[in-house]
Amino acid sequence: MKFIEAKSKFIQTWGALGSQWGINKTMAQIHALLMISPEALSMEDIMEELQISRGNTSMNLRSLMEWGIVFKEYKPGERKEFFSAEGNIDELARKIAKERSRREIKPTLRVLKDISAIDAEESTKAAHFKAKTEELYDFVSRADNMLEKIIDQKENWITKTILKLMG
Repeated sequence: MKFIEAKSKFIQTWGALGSQWGINKTMAQIHALLMISPEALSMEDIMEELQISRGNTSMNLRSLMEWGIVFKEYKPGERKEFFSAEGNIDELARKIAKERSRREIKPTLRVLKDISAIDAEESTKAAHFKAKTEELYDFVSRADNMLEKIIDQKENWITKTILKLMG
């Protein structure tokens, strides 16, 4: 397999994987391109490489920066902005986990807490519902607490262990 073909395959595969960690395909493809680029790329470089519009590129770069996994860079003598991806894979995994917790797990916990506050004396179905939603809340809360402890760790062995368990 030639470099160009391997690069394209990686970008396409990372794009498909993006939906698994809560981002759209184009956003993941931009991230993949930046991650494997030896130097920061301009918006025009990204647009040309991925054949996407300026608006789409701009919107997705902004989102990637909000996730904290893409950074804006300036080069002396250049008017263009350049972009690079988080280079440390352990740090990348921590940032993705933290952002997913904020966007997905925390809102789910709020909903579970709200819906389990029903009057359980209303019926046996209501009592069962309350018990199950409280059980789910406790489980998701413990999982989120464990995730937060992992995110806060800086040792590489923890991230590697978690990634092995997830794989």
